[in-house]
Amino acid sequence: MNFWEYLHSRRELLLFETWQHASMVLQCVLAALILGVALGVAVYRSPRWSALAAGSAGVLFTIPSLALLGLLITPLGLGVAPSVVALTLYALLPIVRNTIVGLAGVDRTLVDAARGIGMSRAATLARVEFPLAWPVILTGVRVAAQLALGIGAIAAYVSGPGLGEQIFSGLGRLGGANSVNMTLAGTLGIVLLALLFDGCFLLVGRLTTPRGIRD
Repeated sequence: MNFWEYLHSRRELLLFETWQHASMVLQCVLAALILGVALGVAVYRSPRWSALAAGSAGVLFTIPSLALLGLLITPLGLGVAPSVVALTLYALLPIVRNTIVGLAGVDRTLVDAARGIGMSRAATLARVEFPLAWPVILTGVRVAAQLALGIGAIAAYVSGPGLGEQIFSGLGRLGGANSVNMTLAGTLGIVLLALLFDGCFLLVGRLTTPRGIRD
């Protein structure tokens, strides 16, 4: 059976696994966005706390994905739970770092001007600092999504959902029937999802970035 015949014969399964993979990654990136931005907002004014937050996220990122997934089996079992926790943790680093860098890089004269006209600290953050930092934060989200898509394939190690099942099954039966087709289908599916996600985030950036900053 050639590759195209394999795709046709397994199209429903492949579409389902593609949807699972995309859904898992999107949910994890959104969770990491909420946590990462909240953490970045809490610490960006303090160099010491900023370094600690970025360093802590970096330490998590150095843990090999297979090792982290394996460690999560004991408290969380197999399946969706360890996969989601691992992907969210890995997606945190670029979002936390870019949030801190983006907010800390806002021109302080603009912040002082906003405070000078009577805006509160919260209003200054929401209406001046965050919009100016948003393109940098969104870049971190794009990086996080690409990382999560790739690491999401390894989640099949703990029976996680998605296209990783195709890759692991194919590699596990190398030399057997359809082993290359399975591995190739899973790999190409993730590559296509990566392109789709990146295009969507570029569009989101275009629609949500103030015109003066964008242009």
